[in-house]
Amino acid sequence: MKLFLVLPLLLMTGGAGAADDLSLALSRARSACGGIGASLSGLKTMAGINTAVTGVGTVAGGVALGTGIAKSETDKRAEKLDEKIAELETAGAREIKTSGELYSVLAQMFQETGTAAGNEIAAGLYAKRQELEQKSKKLGNWRTGTLAASTATNIAGAVIAGNNRVRDDLLSQINNCVQATKVLSVVKMQTRDATSPETLQRIDKIISECGEWETVDLSKINIRGRGATISSAIGATTGAAGIITSASANSDATRNDNSDAGKRQEKNLNTVSNVLAGATTAASATATVFNATQISAIKRAVKVADACEGALK
Repeated sequence: MKLFLVLPLLLMTGGAGAADDLSLALSRARSACGGIGASLSGLKTMAGINTAVTGVGTVAGGVALGTGIAKSETDKRAEKLDEKIAELETAGAREIKTSGELYSVLAQMFQETGTAAGNEIAAGLYAKRQELEQKSKKLGNWRTGTLAASTATNIAGAVIAGNNRVRDDLLSQINNCVQATKVLSVVKMQTRDATSPETLQRIDKIISECGEWETVDLSKINIRGRGATISSAIGATTGAAGIITSASANSDATRNDNSDAGKRQEKNLNTVSNVLAGATTAASATATVFNATQISAIKRAVKVADACEGALK
């Protein structure tokens, strides 16, 4: 197929002047190769933007995961405190005064209360429990919010990456540039004797620079863009699921259900939320890597385009 594209111009050289043939071949190369760099620069810009977007999503997902872990630790402390409060309620606040062993345990665990009397210890324990409850609630809300942020950036990343690829028209133009460069090379050889050394030197530079398109693997740009799209889509999916489970785990209905089943459900929802936050973070990080490597592939193509168009000026 490539040979059929070259032959028509080869046949033309027999009936026209050498200078005209070379000028025509040069004009066609300039037309075929011009403007490619601008299109690729747009791809590079969008890949850079998407790297930043998914990078933000990675950070937000990491914050959600860290917050979720902190919330779990806070909930564990609250659970242990509930157990001690239950012991206190069973023994009776007044009886604590004569229960040296239990008093010693409570005083050691909650030195921040700074009290000596059983009733005051009880009040301190309840206050501490309330403090942990509020902290857990805030951490839960923060986890939900950062998961929402990560989900939003992943959605944006999937859209950008899905559109940031070498389309057929650009690929066709690059192929035309390669063919026009080959024709220019053939015409140069046929008109060598009638062409000045300066012109030949210029033509050789064009052939050398534009011929580099044959060494550029444009499929890497689309493959990495596709990888970024898939990774961002996964991150958006896990993030959306995480928002739902995190909000449910932190709802008053769930938190206020003190039955054994209710407590298990809350713990399970928090665990799932943290797992989903971790999955969202990992997906965002993977998308960021794909975007960064896509930039590398695009930069290689832009470099060739700029050198080729510079030689054709």
